[in-house]
Amino acid sequence: MSQAVAPTAPRSTSNTVQEDRQYVSFLIDGELMGVPVSTVQEVLTSQQIARTPLARNEVAGLLNLRGQIVTAVNLRRRLGLPDREANETSMNVVVRFHGESFSLLVDEVGDVISVDGLRMEPPPRTLDARWRSLVQGVLRLEQGLFVVLDLTAILTLNGTPHRNGESRN
Repeated sequence: MSQAVAPTAPRSTSNTVQEDRQYVSFLIDGELMGVPVSTVQEVLTSQQIARTPLARNEVAGLLNLRGQIVTAVNLRRRLGLPDREANETSMNVVVRFHGESFSLLVDEVGDVISVDGLRMEPPPRTLDARWRSLVQGVLRLEQGLFVVLDLTAILTLNGTPHRNGESRN
């Protein structure tokens, strides 16, 4: 786990939405990101992932989580970032989405960040268009921007939610 992240004082702008939530934080290519704690089932170290032929590039494969088949989504690929080096392992943030479990492959898992009283801002216009479509918003912390991912957008491929075990071209 990384060090605790302290939020800054709330900002007041007319285009922001009040958020009183907690997020599981993680790093991807040095960027601090997260998803709501309420969606996280568990966090796992590197797991054996079975590759799935004909699956989309973002789908790393399937993993067996105590008898449950879980689709592993490579967030680096989903965000258009380069893959990690072959000797670097990923961590798994297992989330529940529409009654199914999905593993989000991340570089490093951080702490739970409480953002009580902070206002979530829309993704900045300067953010890459691909990222903007996958981000719910950003929060300003003392250490910089905290990017909150939109699980619906992340796990929706070709306009429909991905189902565990499905292949998509």
